[in-house]
Amino acid sequence: MIDVHCHMLPGIDDGSKDLMTSLDLAQAAVADGITHALMTPHHMNGRYTNHAADVIRMTDEFQGELDRKNIPLTIYPCQEVRINGQLLDAIDHGDILTCDASGHYVLIEFPSDDVPLYTQNMLFEVMQRGMIPVIVHPERNTRLMKHPGLLYQMIERGAFAQVTASSYVGTFGKKVQQFSEDIIDAGLAHVFASDAHHLPGRSYEMSDAFKRLTRKRGEKKVHIFEENARALVNGDPLVRFNEHKVEKRLLSRY
Repeated sequence: MIDVHCHMLPGIDDGSKDLMTSLDLAQAAVADGITHALMTPHHMNGRYTNHAADVIRMTDEFQGELDRKNIPLTIYPCQEVRINGQLLDAIDHGDILTCDASGHYVLIEFPSDDVPLYTQNMLFEVMQRGMIPVIVHPERNTRLMKHPGLLYQMIERGAFAQVTASSYVGTFGKKVQQFSEDIIDAGLAHVFASDAHHLPGRSYEMSDAFKRLTRKRGEKKVHIFEENARALVNGDPLVRFNEHKVEKRLLSRY
């Protein structure tokens, strides 16, 4: 499996606190079936700033540690970028890393309880620069829970979305799990990722998520999610679904 979002690099954000924790995370990833992973520290989120050059250097250094420990995990530099007013300037100055070497896909994060009013215009400007936004963990955003039509608009206009595996298996509670299912059923999610942080609180549940997706949606959906992760890393076109709006139930869990 390919993990397109995790916080494994040591000591640079709210993920791994040190090298030993990072090595533990890497071993947990491999045990869960992950062979390749994007290193995606937070960038420009008001608390952490991890410039592209630093992430590239630290990823190279950590790959060396993995190789020395014979941990069979191949890693690549990337960022989880908070949407903000300086995003376009950062792109223009080469300080934004993408999921792929060709610069197609960028991981975009929202505040946990908001979608800024300028979001649609900002995503349009990002796409005008040749990058396709991938919205990370929309299922945990309380504003999107209340107004799922906002996510539909983003996907309809060309963005993609990544659901966290732990959300889908219920680690973040029933509300988040139900919204994850609704997003996937509506064709508004295209790939799983671990978003793994420090052990044991934010670990790897990718294999469990794929098992659940197999039961719920069948092997075809699983195959597309797996291939979309590969496409993100390779810069290839992702498969879209026949997306439609999430219809909130009268007695919705969220």
